[in-house]
Amino acid sequence: QVQIVEVGGGWAQPGGSLRLSCEASRGTFNSVTMGWYRQAPGKQRVLVASVTTAGATDYVDSVKGRFTISRDNAKNTVDLQMNSLKPEDTAVYYCNRKYGSWAWGQGTQVTVSS
Repeated sequence: QVQIVEVGGGWAQPGGSLRLSCEASRGTFNSVTMGWYRQAPGKQRVLVASVTTAGATDYVDSVKGRFTISRDNAKNTVDLQMNSLKPEDTAVYYCNRKYGSWAWGQGTQVTVSS
């Protein structure tokens, strides 16, 4: 059973930055495309960014140019650098596989407000 831990959330003002990090407990991490998801209050969880094992990235339009996803296969970690944050980025952020899913972690809360 893969365990996922997400850290790095918090509060930021609009226009600010936060960096999230996710660590997976097992080596199978290295063979799957990973993603960062978010779930805003009252809404479904959605994928916002993904990174393949080779490092190719993809983003939803709402975060393109502002968020950067990266991975370190040696450390089993996936990071999400979030810049130019907007209030609509407020959500609980999770990481998991892009295709299929392991058990979800606790997520990390990101709040953007003035």
